[in-house]
Amino acid sequence: MSIEEKQNSPTYQDSDSTEYPQNEKKVSEFVRQFYKSNIPIELVGSGSKRKIGKPLQCAKILNLSKLNGILEYLPEELYIKVKACTPIDQIEEELKKNKQQLAFEPIDFGYLFLGKSDYGTAAGQVACNISGPRRFKVGSVRDHVLGFRGVNGKGEIIKSGGKVVKNVTGYDLSKLVCGSYGTLVALTEITFKVLPSPKESTTLVIHNLNLETAVDLLGQAISSSNDISGATFFPIEPKCTNCVMNIEKTFKLNDLKYGGSFTAIRIEGTKNSIAERTKNLKSELKIIDYEVSILATYQSEIFWNKVKDLEVFSATTNNIIRIVIPPSQ
Repeated sequence: MSIEEKQNSPTYQDSDSTEYPQNEKKVSEFVRQFYKSNIPIELVGSGSKRKIGKPLQCAKILNLSKLNGILEYLPEELYIKVKACTPIDQIEEELKKNKQQLAFEPIDFGYLFLGKSDYGTAAGQVACNISGPRRFKVGSVRDHVLGFRGVNGKGEIIKSGGKVVKNVTGYDLSKLVCGSYGTLVALTEITFKVLPSPKESTTLVIHNLNLETAVDLLGQAISSSNDISGATFFPIEPKCTNCVMNIEKTFKLNDLKYGGSFTAIRIEGTKNSIAERTKNLKSELKIIDYEVSILATYQSEIFWNKVKDLEVFSATTNNIIRIVIPPSQ
């Protein structure tokens, strides 16, 4: 293709291909301009998730990183409203001051793509709808978005939802935009539901189980009355070519007493409640003869952060496929 043909292509990028709107109005103006000119655009925040899927070929990039900051946070009303590209770690630090959290456990893909933390933004979490290990208990991102403001493909400013659940009426567009990867709307504001953080956490780790036994025990644990908030299995077999998954190096914790595969179950709450439920779970699973480690709150939190951030795959050269399936009845 000649230089002239490239420049006339709708996906050609020149040196001025990136725009940085300062506010919602400017986002609307840029999108309307590109829509009328039939120019495809890519929406970018911090870029922490651009390596997910295939790279896009667009003539223009709309970088929304200037839209950041906490707009409103009312701990007693259990919600926080932020601009779309507010860093997730900034939001979580603010919530910690009031012992609250984003219960869907935002994933930090930085360890997978860069080998270091890169949490990304609020809009990135909503656009991907990828949640942590607490998902089966509290739901995914889409269950924690109360409302949003944004700009549609024609440059029109739209809004949906409210600040609290009781004020949400009409079509629930919030659930529609979650997981849309920026194809439906350029988000400018997001309102999240927040929940109290658990006071303590304990993780029961059973070592050296095969796949069949691990799946059976995890199924029993999740379906029990012990209010499990995390369940995972890391096998050591079968081996996969080019898949580097060093479990023992990733989970190098003092209280992990044995090697081999890990079958981990998390219980959260108050100290007395955790102790009682852990005792019940051990009895129900009949694991008295198994190799078991118990991780108290500090090490438990480290363990599950590593689980949700996919650190165990940080050195692999293979593609990673994420499959979400509902539990069987």
